[in-house]
Amino acid sequence: MKRKRAFVLDEKDDKAVQLFTELGMPKNLAKTLMYISQVEECRSADVEQGADLRQPEVSVAMQEMRRRGWVKKRDLKKKGKGRPVHIYHLTKPLPEILKSFEQEKMKQVETIKNDLTELHNLIKEYSK
Repeated sequence: MKRKRAFVLDEKDDKAVQLFTELGMPKNLAKTLMYISQVEECRSADVEQGADLRQPEVSVAMQEMRRRGWVKKRDLKKKGKGRPVHIYHLTKPLPEILKSFEQEKMKQVETIKNDLTELHNLIKEYSK
């Protein structure tokens, strides 16, 4: 990532996002993951700016990442009144997250293989 005012995704990050997306991960989730994996912690606004996403897109991605156990959220109280700012950080290193994503995809491949085998067996009965 290059440093401007805030971190922004570079070409290498974009390639990783493209590959994650081709493997079935939503683009917003892939962009958010690549951004947050390269900073110690961040706010949603940082992800919006650095990954070129809108607030609702980051919110949905963060919810999914929290559901998967990839990210944790803590609240930072502002001075005075107002809502706290959410600060996010990864709970696992990116290679570990990739490994769990890979395992998920390999299970899907096995299911597809089994379904195709079953379908082949059923179709054989039609050609008799």
